[in-house]
Amino acid sequence: MNIKELLNEILLKDKALIHLPFGDGKFDIYESVVVTWIIIAIIFVLLLFLTRDFKLHNISKRQAAVEGFVLWVRGIVDGMLGEEASRYTDYIFTVLIYIAFANMVGLFGFIPPTMDINVTVALSLMSIILVEAAGIRKKGVGKWLKGFAEPMAVIAPMNILELAIRPLSLCMRLFGNIIGATVIMELIKHVLPVFLPVPFCLYFDIFDGLIQAYVFVFLTSLYIKEAVE
Repeated sequence: MNIKELLNEILLKDKALIHLPFGDGKFDIYESVVVTWIIIAIIFVLLLFLTRDFKLHNISKRQAAVEGFVLWVRGIVDGMLGEEASRYTDYIFTVLIYIAFANMVGLFGFIPPTMDINVTVALSLMSIILVEAAGIRKKGVGKWLKGFAEPMAVIAPMNILELAIRPLSLCMRLFGNIIGATVIMELIKHVLPVFLPVPFCLYFDIFDGLIQAYVFVFLTSLYIKEAVE
């Protein structure tokens, strides 16, 4: 199988997992939606288990580990956002956890939701809307609009164009990297024996998946930081 055939198989595959009758047609539920529900359920169960019986004093090793991990991740996120944008830490934290889980579900035989461009578009639009809302909240509508004409009015069209380019960049970077990793893994499986692709699978599904999650939230944090300065 060559790369063109593999890309056609991945990109042109029917992404609808459940077909429900609706009127004279049908209502499709995409596989990415179902996998996202599964991810949400897994995270919810993990939260219930990991946060069970939390105490203020004489805490358990489990509680200490959970609190240490949360403080570590929040520290990273706070460092990216800066003090003025710290109110958006929880959003960035949530998106980071979701994308990390979504990118790694391939280890369990699922297709990552981030291989569906609709998912990456939705994540990008949410982030950019939050970025602009943060700017308006900090500066007010008038000053926010004037910001498009800085440092000079002649570059206002370019600043407006950047507003459209940012979500496109976030979307296509995440989508493209996950598609690329999947194509490489499929090619490796066709060329190498059965057990040799395992280390590559661990790399692309875990390490690369976490890196792409970090890159997405890093750029979002950078945009928010710029918007509130």
